[in-house]
Amino acid sequence: MNGTIHNRDAFLSTISTSLGRPVRKEGVVRPSWKHQPQWKVLKDATQDELVEVLKKQCAHIHTDIVKTGVAGLPDTLKKVIDGYGGGQVITWDDPRFEEFGLKGEMASDGVDVHVWDPTIGKGNIAVAERSNVGITFSDQTLAESGTVVLFSGAGKGRSVSLLPATYIAIIPKSSIVPRFTQAAHDIHNRVADGEKIPSCINFISGPSNSADIEMNLVVGVHGPIKATYIVVEDK
Repeated sequence: MNGTIHNRDAFLSTISTSLGRPVRKEGVVRPSWKHQPQWKVLKDATQDELVEVLKKQCAHIHTDIVKTGVAGLPDTLKKVIDGYGGGQVITWDDPRFEEFGLKGEMASDGVDVHVWDPTIGKGNIAVAERSNVGITFSDQTLAESGTVVLFSGAGKGRSVSLLPATYIAIIPKSSIVPRFTQAAHDIHNRVADGEKIPSCINFISGPSNSADIEMNLVVGVHGPIKATYIVVEDK
């Protein structure tokens, strides 16, 4: 349902009056800043170097990280799932699971896989709540902060990465960029090109963390208590 904007013109008029100029409705361009130091961080890093930066950051955010090739991904994923105790697993309905040879490969003795199904609505959330493992692909990955960026959608419920006890992010190596700067730039360009971007984009840096005023860190207060990143050599 589309919302209705109220009093927009009056609001903009008040701001323009305070600035001492008329409202500009045409010819408005994005400013070009003379100094943009944010682009210099890890500017010349190769993909292999970004992987190493990501690995070091994972140690700080209490996240396990493993590397594998496409051929070894099914076995690697099974080992991580088994290490988490198996049980109920929930995944996105994402074509990349088939592209990377994972469709039908995760279910085994003691492991029941549910693929997010838009037709059952909140029934997916109920499955996510009782799941031991949630698995998604990372759409963009920020090396500097150890962050996976998830574009939610019809078959990609955000509950998959937030409600299960543990979380696994499959990270195509090609998705790794230096930092938030590149991710935001990419999202902006997609919007400018007319691409429909999901209304919910999650930036997740390992398992959930919380600290009280005395800075006593507690992991897993409001989300997965453990997380693993699987970096895949996809190119």
